Amino acid sequence: MKIIKILQDVSHSHWYWLAYISGGLSLLAAALFYQYQLEELPCVVCIQVRLWISLIVIVSIAGLLFRKMAWLNAGLQIIILLSVIGLAERSYLLLGTERGFIFGDCGFDAGLPAWFAIEQWLPWMYQVETSCGYTPEIIFGVTMAEALMLLSAGLTLFSLSIVLVTIKEIISNKT
Repeated sequence: MKIIKILQDVSHSHWYWLAYISGGLSLLAAALFYQYQLEELPCVVCIQVRLWISLIVIVSIAGLLFRKMAWLNAGLQIIILLSVIGLAERSYLLLGTERGFIFGDCGFDAGLPAWFAIEQWLPWMYQVETSCGYTPEIIFGVTMAEALMLLSAGLTLFSLSIVLVTIKEIISNKT
């Protein structure tokens, strides 16, 4: 039961939301470093990963502001969970493309609707510049795709735990 109490405390903490914000911004900064300093151009899946991370940062800012409102906090926790699941799916696709166990169409179109032309609004961040293939090695032979897969899987489990204790807390407070 102690772990449930810890997770409940985490779900209301500003540090939880700040960790998602700072983690997401760090990942985006690293992506831009690899793109502009190391000249590792982003593919369509890399851009989709950036979009998921950007959504996580935006939702986390809202979570930081509204963490004391139980229902809104729970809703934002669910959105975070769905976002990290989306991130995990894109990370798996990226890893599969890199390792050759997924074969898919990887062109230069991010697949976004015309009303959400973010690649035109912020091309320095979201413009597809190369086709999919490999991702660069980060450290100790671990590639960016492998690191993203591990990170997103861990975040999915953690976010699911937070959502479950948040919902449990709301239900127990109603009775």
